Amino acid sequence: MFRFWIGVILFFLSSGIAFSQANPEEKEIDVILGIDRIEKLDFVPSTQVQIGNESILTHQLIPQKQEITFKGQKAGKTSVTVRNTVGDIRARFLVTIVENDQSRIVQELNEFLGDIEGLEIGIKGENVYVGGNIVVPDDIGRVVVILDKYPAVIRLVELSPITQAVIAQKMQEEIQKSASKDVTVRVVNKAFWIEGVVSSEALKVRANDIAKAYLPDNIESLARRVDAVQTLDSNIIVNFVSVNEQSTPPAIPKMVKITAQFVELSKDYNKVFGFKWNPVLGGSGGEISFNKTQEGGVSTKSGGTLAGTISNLFPKLSSARNAGHARVIQSGVVVTQDGVQAELRKSTTTRFALGTEEFTRAEDATAGFDLKITPTLLPAEQIDLGIALSVSTNIGTPPETVDNAINTKLVVKSTESAVVGGMVIDTSSTDFDRSPPGGNQVIEDGSELFSFLRSKSYVTSKSQFVIFVTPEIIESATTGTEEIKQKFKRRRR
Repeated sequence: MFRFWIGVILFFLSSGIAFSQANPEEKEIDVILGIDRIEKLDFVPSTQVQIGNESILTHQLIPQKQEITFKGQKAGKTSVTVRNTVGDIRARFLVTIVENDQSRIVQELNEFLGDIEGLEIGIKGENVYVGGNIVVPDDIGRVVVILDKYPAVIRLVELSPITQAVIAQKMQEEIQKSASKDVTVRVVNKAFWIEGVVSSEALKVRANDIAKAYLPDNIESLARRVDAVQTLDSNIIVNFVSVNEQSTPPAIPKMVKITAQFVELSKDYNKVFGFKWNPVLGGSGGEISFNKTQEGGVSTKSGGTLAGTISNLFPKLSSARNAGHARVIQSGVVVTQDGVQAELRKSTTTRFALGTEEFTRAEDATAGFDLKITPTLLPAEQIDLGIALSVSTNIGTPPETVDNAINTKLVVKSTESAVVGGMVIDTSSTDFDRSPPGGNQVIEDGSELFSFLRSKSYVTSKSQFVIFVTPEIIESATTGTEEIKQKFKRRRR
């Protein structure tokens, strides 16, 4: 009997406990918007939490610590059911989300700034605060603009140390690009230290300006400000750069290679056709004389043998053609500095004899190439050229000197060729009955019976020349030497 009652008591006790576990009492709690509510649990909760209206309330569950945190989204009421690991209902909450001025501000700030990495928005006591370490520098501007609309919000925002290191690296790279390779930037106590040596005070100021440009909306360290978000003064950037002034070496002038080419073409054509007939009676042999007698008659007298020779009895026909073609190419290359005149001269002297026999004398014929040019560099690789060029050539035998000269000023782009100038001379002449075939004959013995001459001579000549100039900007006078060397290398078959 005793065992029976003990079993009954244990049964009811176990049933009562199970009943109380299955039907726990509801606990009413209030959650203020913007303020998290933490509730302790006396059991290990399941990760599956049931919320009646998830649009107004979210939660965060930490099973190891037997805690659940409620976060209000907007005003309203909802229920929360929490089960243990075996699925039994162990806790029920009736949650009322209320709104006040602080919670409204927190909700608005979350809408504007809630997606910024590292930023924390909440309520402490009766105050709304914004704190944390901003990771992305571009987010600083948005934080500054939004918080200016909420002056009562406590600002506890700083840059992340990692972000500060990245900004310092960017500062250093940009400063070193601006002719300050010995300048470095590092972060010390949340301030940017600029260190190194520069050659002028202007470079020191430039380094400081570049550093400031990377902090358009800097969030100052909390130790250096009081209730301020946008502060940019000398404390955040510390310039330790020293100036070691040195005389700047003169800039190396640029070099210009100029190639000038002279091309001359001459042509001549001569055509002669003639017909000449002038028989001549020779004066050697006998003589016949005719005299008048006193009576009015005619008497004759002869002595020796009567004989005579007629030369050039048959007419002479002469026809001839001659033509010539000559092409002269002269080229010169000179290298000079920007704005400095260069001169290139080449001449050849040819000696020849003029006259015949005792009247012969020696003469000289000179042909050459004389270039004077002054290049001036202009923007976009344009080159202003002042050119004075004269070229002389020898044509024919004995040689005849032909001079050509150009003096001009023009603008040419580097590596492009320009035609400086040229000239064409065209001459033609026609003669009739002026040049007898075989030349003019001198009759020493005898006399011409008659003379018949018909001739035509046509002479034409054409001479033309043109000058090309090609300037090129080069790094040094050694540029292009390999090309010249190739021209002088000995070629073998």
